[in-house]
Amino acid sequence: MDAEYTALLAEARDLWALIRLQFQNLLLPSRLWQVAILVAIFAAAHLVAAIARPRMREWMRGLENRPTWQLRLLLTINRRLRLLVFTVLVWIAVWIAREASPFPSRSFLLALAASLALAWVAVIFAARLVRNPVLRSVVRWGLWVYVTLVVLGVADEVGGALDGVAFSFGSFRLSVLTIIKAVVILSALFIVARFVAAGSAERIRRNEEISPSMRVLAVKVLQIVLYGAAFFIGLKVVGVDLTGLAVLSGAIGVGLGFGLQKVVSNLVSGVIILLDKSIKPGDVISLGETFGWVGTLGARYASVTTRDGKEYLIPNEDLITGQVVNWSHSNTFVRLDITFGTAYGDDPHKVRRVAIEAASAVERVLTTRPPVCHITGFGNSSVDYILRFWITDPAGGLTNIRGNVYLALWDAFQEHGISIPFPQREVRVLNDAIRVEDGLAKGEG
Repeated sequence: MDAEYTALLAEARDLWALIRLQFQNLLLPSRLWQVAILVAIFAAAHLVAAIARPRMREWMRGLENRPTWQLRLLLTINRRLRLLVFTVLVWIAVWIAREASPFPSRSFLLALAASLALAWVAVIFAARLVRNPVLRSVVRWGLWVYVTLVVLGVADEVGGALDGVAFSFGSFRLSVLTIIKAVVILSALFIVARFVAAGSAERIRRNEEISPSMRVLAVKVLQIVLYGAAFFIGLKVVGVDLTGLAVLSGAIGVGLGFGLQKVVSNLVSGVIILLDKSIKPGDVISLGETFGWVGTLGARYASVTTRDGKEYLIPNEDLITGQVVNWSHSNTFVRLDITFGTAYGDDPHKVRRVAIEAASAVERVLTTRPPVCHITGFGNSSVDYILRFWITDPAGGLTNIRGNVYLALWDAFQEHGISIPFPQREVRVLNDAIRVEDGLAKGEG
């Protein structure tokens, strides 16, 4: 530990000596002139950005029909306009200084500032590839620090100092530099994996030859493989021994198997659902009191959206072990039944014909599979009928189509003089009213 502390102090002293030397060089007349030029360029870039930025935003407001990535790129340019202008101007100054004097010292600071500015601009646009705002900020600042150290030529000294701060666990040594490398490499690999997964998933979703459930399964497997490979490759590159990690992951897996049985059951059930294609995105299902169409199939649950806009997250295990009605499993044809009754005085042949014609005229009711109407019995007050018809879009709702058919029957029965009876009761008094006095007298006797 003392040896590591001594080495760390030595690295810090070397770094401080280098910083002092560079600061002393700034006091040279040729360097002071370059500093003045850089200050003037920065002021000019600030002035240009202050004038051009509002005008550019006004111009961007008229580009609402452009693709999203173009608008984001223009917005990034607008926000970093001062740095972009500074980069262009400082490179122009470097070219002029090198043309005016062949000595590299006359343009050293200008070239250093130009290299830094160009590297920072590259980092800004590279960081836009990260979607998460917090992770994007971490990546941007981390890359800024790294490229600054590289351009200034002190990356090795800083790396040595960070590597000197370490913790030892038996034979395993973990330093701050190793942690930083792990974070950077894993972040880069995860970004690459995300782009590859997103591009491949888009191609899989556009492939009509693959069933919807197999598309979802292929996308999930691809994401697991890519992110898993990125994780283990990153650890291997950093130098982590994967043998010990394998033993640790096995122990963790056994613990998770006992503690997260429901989670594992839902994961396995989700894979089974995707493989046997019993439920797929777009299907209309009913499970208990829940009726709706399947939006997405996740690793743990299925998203079912009902007609009233509610989204139910049903565990995959319930879809495997429970009774599920899939209205569009093998085909989209759905038969609906409604019942009604008419008076005994109405001709049943006419009633059946009028009911079929009324149902056939309703939108969404199929005419290729014409409705049918049958007598189901003679009730106490009416002749009872059942009307059956077919639809192919259960996702459009069932209650509304039944209501439309009932309205069509009502209008048709009114037009043809067919009545819909309802139970009536008639009360008759069979003897005269008994006077209260007679009743009281009989009670006393």
